[in-house]
Amino acid sequence: MSYVTHANAALTPKARSRLARLVVDQGWPLRRAAERFQCSPATARKWADRYRTRGEAGMADGSSRPRTSPNRTGRRTERRIIALRFTRRWGPHRIAARLRLARSTVGKVLARYRMPALACLDQATGLPVRRPAPRRYEHAAPGDLVHVDIKKLGRIPDGGGHRALGRAKGRRNRRPGTGYAYLHHAVDDHSRLAYSEILPDEKQATAAGFWTRAAAFFTAHGAMVKAVLTDNGSCYRSRAFAASLGPQVKHRRTRPYRPQTNGKVERFNRTLTTEWAYARPYATEAERASTYQGWLHHYNHCESCSWLVRDWLAGWLLAAPPEDVAHTITDV
Repeated sequence: MSYVTHANAALTPKARSRLARLVVDQGWPLRRAAERFQCSPATARKWADRYRTRGEAGMADGSSRPRTSPNRTGRRTERRIIALRFTRRWGPHRIAARLRLARSTVGKVLARYRMPALACLDQATGLPVRRPAPRRYEHAAPGDLVHVDIKKLGRIPDGGGHRALGRAKGRRNRRPGTGYAYLHHAVDDHSRLAYSEILPDEKQATAAGFWTRAAAFFTAHGAMVKAVLTDNGSCYRSRAFAASLGPQVKHRRTRPYRPQTNGKVERFNRTLTTEWAYARPYATEAERASTYQGWLHHYNHCESCSWLVRDWLAGWLLAAPPEDVAHTITDV
């Protein structure tokens, strides 16, 4: 009979860690520890060995996916299934009958290739006309994944731009070389805690220096960064940026022309555009830039902007030493 265990059940990651620490750290015999947790000595040995080699990370459940699948449906058959789905707009039952396959096999192939439901397709062209439900995700702890991106924002000419004055008046204030401001962002996937700077360009040295400061910011807030997600920009593919990450941080990249994968930092870009960059008229670029850190503090701490950040910061402040709390409050 299958069932779902709760977080404090026997031999869940928390209990496995306690069992392994008794054997490894306190020197308990395997049989005594197994009796304490009502399991076999072989099970106790397995978790103790994993704790010795991988530490606390080895206490989590591993993937049960096999390394190889020799009985997987052939690539040619998969292409025939996708072709029938796209050209004939058939369901799994009819495709299975045509190709003499099991319906479950056809369904798994369609799901593997993320084919939209028939209700989402245009009957004339076969193209999707309705958006499927988005696939949301969130990592379990702060620092597990940090989204990094650059927002290119046009600078405001002296006297105001066209958004505040209108097209005709704003055009008079244009000056050659006004250019753009580059906002470098780092947003934590779990807590939405954001670190951002306005920098003059998006070169590799600038991006590498920004990440060094962003990593120190997250570390000061108790989030040890394990992975970073970026797009495929040249500054993020450079050796300087890879060196700034170091060997401990895994670098992940989005698919080309797929910014939705980095959607949390893209949503941060939209928020700062509506709530800061164009929220009120500014006479100069310096005036707008002077308000950015204040707005960023408001985003990280206010009651309505990011409740995840606020709740996590509250828990961190209760657990952190008093000197760290004072240092963080004065910095922010």
